[in-house]
Amino acid sequence: MKVFRSFEEFAGLSRHSALAIGNFDGLHLGHQKILKFMVRQAKRQKLLSCVLTFSPHPEKIFGPDKVCMIQTLEQRLEGIENIGVEATLVVPFNRRFANLRPRDFVEKVLVHAAAVRTVIIGENFRFGKKREGDIPALCRYGDELGFEVHAVPQVRKNRTIVSSSHIRDLLKQGAVEDAVPLLGRFYEIEGDVISGAGRGKTLGFPTANVQSPNEIVPRGVFLTLLGVEGKPRPALTNVGVRPTFGRKKLTIEAHILNFRKNIYGESVKIGFLKKLRDERAFASPEDLSRQLQKDMDAAERFFQGRRIFP
Repeated sequence: MKVFRSFEEFAGLSRHSALAIGNFDGLHLGHQKILKFMVRQAKRQKLLSCVLTFSPHPEKIFGPDKVCMIQTLEQRLEGIENIGVEATLVVPFNRRFANLRPRDFVEKVLVHAAAVRTVIIGENFRFGKKREGDIPALCRYGDELGFEVHAVPQVRKNRTIVSSSHIRDLLKQGAVEDAVPLLGRFYEIEGDVISGAGRGKTLGFPTANVQSPNEIVPRGVFLTLLGVEGKPRPALTNVGVRPTFGRKKLTIEAHILNFRKNIYGESVKIGFLKKLRDERAFASPEDLSRQLQKDMDAAERFFQGRRIFP
């Protein structure tokens, strides 16, 4: 998949496109529905399958609270590519872009830069300055300027609308299992293995300390899969501040079951399968070690003979 960072580069594709527009943070089932529909339309109409997304998220500029992203931009782009999209334009969202009037957005971005023949959006789509543009307005522009518009309905799971905001809330609560049906996969973070204080090894449970750029990292003790050397490995992962030792900095420590190789400096992915418990302070390192052994026993039972899939 080709990734573009400017309208000028994107306009150089010189092919008419089917274009899906959205933030697509999390690439949940609703996003997947939009993108898969767009890819099918592109193939049917012999168009270039394209995505227009934004970085940073508009709510980071204008929202009352700074939104935490479910994915890094790199994760988002990887997921978009895996769906079969051929090109993505990452729009630098700033006040200048946000101040485009709806018609200017359509003419400059959709018609001139993207050469659209088909636009695919979610049913709550708004665009242009102060979100003045809506779907009926986009359809009118399409009739005038020569493109069709498809609004894809929201997805519901167990009577709940699948949305990025709901998934963010679940992940912040540590409810990783509840997020799986909405994402269509396990929640995953990525990062690099760095050197730590070595306390896990002292306690008999050596850990990989992971530094992650992800903005949402669920807190607690989790059963996870740690992807390293091209293979997902069962792991017990603690995300917290190590209160037993009086620490305050958030750390991510993963003990990989039946694995003793040194992986300092490696890039890894951690998929969250199940929460075992909240992090808590223990009276002594010995008490913590005994709890860790209970956690390890639970992990061994969970992974024994199990095929792991969402």
